[in-house]
Amino acid sequence: MTMRKTLDHWLAEYSQCHRHPVNRAIHTVCVPAILFAIVAMLWDLRLFGLRAAYLLMVLVAPFYVWLGPKAVAVVAAQLLACVLLLSFWPRALPLIAVSIGIFVLAWIGQFVGHAIEGRRPKFFQDLTFLLIGPLWVVLKPR
Repeated sequence: MTMRKTLDHWLAEYSQCHRHPVNRAIHTVCVPAILFAIVAMLWDLRLFGLRAAYLLMVLVAPFYVWLGPKAVAVVAAQLLACVLLLSFWPRALPLIAVSIGIFVLAWIGQFVGHAIEGRRPKFFQDLTFLLIGPLWVVLKPR
């Protein structure tokens, strides 16, 4: 029988590769930037008459619900911040170009952080860790 990982277990496991203070600081900036960039890249794309960004949120929501109310609250607040920022995005700034730029720079930052840490990113082990990063930024063990 397989044991279901709790939120605390996921966060502790993620923290194993994020101990160096510089890597932690880089992730604290770059993970939210990547989350924003993903939502922004999908913001103007419509699927079935809905924003693709909203569809992605609906698709990942069950995982966070499964982890519990704390996970839902953290991710909901982060996604709400993205939606509010994008709702007031100045049309003079090309959203897709800016979001791709943020995405690329933030991923470069992530890999620099892991080079400093001397450990591979956890998502190489399990892609689920891509969904844990936004939680870890807020809930990381000290």
